[in-house]
Amino acid sequence: MKVRRYLVVALTLGALVVASNSLSGSISRDQFSLSYAAVVCPATSSGLSSQISIGSSSTKIHRVGSTSAKFVNSRAMRIPVPRDPVLVDAKGITPIVWQSRAGSWAGGTICSDPVASQWFVGGSADITSRGKLILVNSGLSESVADVYIWSGTTPTTSKVFSIKANSFQSVGLDSLAPGESSIVIRVVSRSGRLNAFVVDERGKGLRTLGGDLVSPGIAPAKQIFIPAIPLQQKIKNAPAQQLRLLAPGDADANVSVEIISGDGRFTPVGFDAITLKKGQVMNFSLSPSVKSSVYGVRINSDEPIVAGVFANVGRDFLWSSSVPVLTPFTIAMTGMSPLLVFVGDSINVEIELGIAGGKKVSKTIRGSDIAFWRVPGNARNLTFLRVSANTYASALQNSVNGFGSIPLVAGSVLTKSAIPSANIRVLNP
Repeated sequence: MKVRRYLVVALTLGALVVASNSLSGSISRDQFSLSYAAVVCPATSSGLSSQISIGSSSTKIHRVGSTSAKFVNSRAMRIPVPRDPVLVDAKGITPIVWQSRAGSWAGGTICSDPVASQWFVGGSADITSRGKLILVNSGLSESVADVYIWSGTTPTTSKVFSIKANSFQSVGLDSLAPGESSIVIRVVSRSGRLNAFVVDERGKGLRTLGGDLVSPGIAPAKQIFIPAIPLQQKIKNAPAQQLRLLAPGDADANVSVEIISGDGRFTPVGFDAITLKKGQVMNFSLSPSVKSSVYGVRINSDEPIVAGVFANVGRDFLWSSSVPVLTPFTIAMTGMSPLLVFVGDSINVEIELGIAGGKKVSKTIRGSDIAFWRVPGNARNLTFLRVSANTYASALQNSVNGFGSIPLVAGSVLTKSAIPSANIRVLNP
């Protein structure tokens, strides 16, 4: 009897081993496809002009809203965008979009893959606001977006927008939170291939007060880096430079702010213990006494928060957004010559720069706390080959119309999807 029991146990174990090996073998035979999804660049509102810097003149592009499904060659490495958003088959080279209003303002951001959630810390919805929230659906089915709005005085509100397939919709910021001078926006995609962009433009009567493209920042976190903030210029009647903060969770946040500059790191008076009320957008005047014209900030909090910095530069203003840690990637630079700003404890970044004529130039950026490098005007593509740990970076671009901040974040990234495989055993169990 005992022998029979042992034999049953042995046979059962053997069957389990065979089954597990069979399952692992079938799993290992699964195949996956790696590809770069087309990235989306924003629409151009009335009175504005836009240009997109892309990887090569043979890059495929497609206009959102076109009745044709074909992608066509760009034929140039910097192309205008008359009105509709543009899909770019970027193949791993992140495009930059630069928008401007002649003689008034300019700003830039990256074109990116569709994402499920975006946070925009910046903008105004008061009487001076002429800004827009642009929702782009580049897919072939309807997209639904939940838009959440936080402000300084009213409770959090939300609105739902449906965007038809292969189209876009512009929503005035003043319609999202009427009368509010300080807002934070979160856009969540319920369905569809959705991208969101925020243009913060302001005016008073016939006089323009500047504008900027507000780049999306990182999701709420307990530590935030904003690498590139131009020092406030002393201009008569110009709004003060401000740090905008929001604790979107269910608890107040205790926050401290550290300035990072060529003078070292320090915490300004009054910024070592900020109490941030939950669900309320709060602004704090920021005017650090530093010698350099550009600085960064590190923000620590005991609760997840979001942050951005508003700064006037001449007649224009810009929003400096938070960024994730810098990783190796390639970004298009045709027509651009920005100042790259890196912050970190020990900065060591290896760069390969493609320039006009097909030549490549290598450059290593090293520093402690903060480091700078100006991209030459003949640049085409910029590749971050190797990046030191815990390094963050953004770019500051100047033009005849104004000043802008561009996050150094990969917008065109590899996506992984399973390849369906036929198996006759499904039909013959």
